[in-house]
Amino acid sequence: MKIYLAGPDVFLPNAHARGAELKALCIAHGAVGLFPLDNELTDHVAGSISHAHAIRAANMELIGRSDAILANMTPFRGPSMDVGTAYEMGAGAALGKVVVGYTLDGGKSYPEKVKKWAGDDALERGKDGMLREDKGAGMFVEEFCDDDVGLVDNLMMSCGIEKLCFSEEDAIKAIVEVLRGRKADNVAGTGGESVKRGGSGA
Repeated sequence: MKIYLAGPDVFLPNAHARGAELKALCIAHGAVGLFPLDNELTDHVAGSISHAHAIRAANMELIGRSDAILANMTPFRGPSMDVGTAYEMGAGAALGKVVVGYTLDGGKSYPEKVKKWAGDDALERGKDGMLREDKGAGMFVEEFCDDDVGLVDNLMMSCGIEKLCFSEEDAIKAIVEVLRGRKADNVAGTGGESVKRGGSGA
């Protein structure tokens, strides 16, 4: 079982140690973690455009080799998750990979995070009742929720995952459970699929 470890963790000062930590958690649960910084790209000038293209190609190759995507959906430089991670989640989903997300902010809803980022005074209800920027005159903010539990990010990300967890380890456990379930279904010849859950937490 191979899990691609997606997230802005690669930008941390201790990124290699963070990758080792995540890979150790994978091993503890019977999986192998693939971290973007596992790629050794020495044929390009660091910081060049060709280097950027090489990083993307290498990451896509790792995604292609993986069975699942573990996505760090914690807000990054704003109210939403890292856009590179979002791209990798979409790529993984298109390739039929299991995608599970986790957030380390406690699962705050998207409107909560937008309010904190923009400031309470910047958001108001428009004449149509929608929560909008620019004191009710701008673009509306997504407010999808059930029983006061809202999606944590844009619906395409929140609804495109098998499960949302609140720790890395719980997310890895969820991935392993889904992959083992699919393997059992295939062995039994049922071809069953796991039930997808929206990203409001579970």
